[in-house]
Amino acid sequence: MAGSFRIIDTGVREGRSNIAFDAALIELRQAGKVPDTIRFLRFPPTALLGRHQDLSREIDVDYCRTNGVGTVRRITGGGAIYLDEGQLGWEIVFHRSSLGIAALPDLAREICNAVAAGLSTLGVDARFRPRNDIEVDGRKISGTGGFFDGDILIYQGTVLVDLNPEHMVSALNVPESKLKKRDLDSASQRVVTLKELLGDNLPDMPTIKQAIVGGLCEHFGISAEEGDISADEETLAQQFFDEEIGTDDFVAEINNPGSEEAVFSGSHTGAGGTVNAFVKLEGAPRSVLQRVLISGDFFVTPPRVVFDLEAHLQGCDLDDVDASLQSFFEQTEIDTLSIAPADFKAAIDNALEAARG
Repeated sequence: MAGSFRIIDTGVREGRSNIAFDAALIELRQAGKVPDTIRFLRFPPTALLGRHQDLSREIDVDYCRTNGVGTVRRITGGGAIYLDEGQLGWEIVFHRSSLGIAALPDLAREICNAVAAGLSTLGVDARFRPRNDIEVDGRKISGTGGFFDGDILIYQGTVLVDLNPEHMVSALNVPESKLKKRDLDSASQRVVTLKELLGDNLPDMPTIKQAIVGGLCEHFGISAEEGDISADEETLAQQFFDEEIGTDDFVAEINNPGSEEAVFSGSHTGAGGTVNAFVKLEGAPRSVLQRVLISGDFFVTPPRVVFDLEAHLQGCDLDDVDASLQSFFEQTEIDTLSIAPADFKAAIDNALEAARG
């Protein structure tokens, strides 16, 4: 039998507080102050951005403000989602060695397969769909994502137990391209809930949680027991909330970067998601990258790699951009979910092409 995981349930918490607890859990697991953990969490009405996404592009900020929907930026990558009390969040935070799998794509596949197997015991045919979804008959019932921070992985997802699709569609700006790709008229057709699938046989939240834990334990050969939330976790979570994650500045860290004068944009969509690049040039014939900003719904590990790449390219001659990109990825240790250096290059090339006119 592999190691034992602690199970905790932090209940319904304001969205930014939920994400601050994630950051605390990762740091304390790195320090060996908490064990490998399976956490369940829930949100009040919340529009939740991926770490690298553009706030105004992904979320209808005015609708959210008017209707009491929280706006939150998480510390994991991926796309924007709408959450409320009718959805169950789940996540596991553990040491790289605990499950005997080292690579992020392999872990994503196996964790999704485990959770899908657990959900299937409830009476639905849940299956993993690459790169990071769990689906029933082609409709998403759980989106997932995660990243390594050193040797600690956080991998998280949601289960759509019940959902008001009108609220979801109103809070999020779902790109038409995503809907057309799946031949759907609206975002609500892309997802399905346990309530829709099971009707009067919908299990309660404790039963759903038990199914997920059971799937993880059986798939990985681990054990899991209910545990306590530590005072250190609550204290550090509050600190992260106060200093960064709970602030409006953090949520709006990437917000409509293309609106600034003389900023040019380019986009590229591949197997790992969409990469958007925003560039501003300087110099006599505009031959130098004054700065570049990268956004999108991709997953990279660790997330700060994207900010390091932006800093690496700042001040680069346009003739040297390709070589600079190549040297960065050769010298930087990263892990990804289907995204590749060529995807970042394509987005930046498209932005530079727009700048050249």
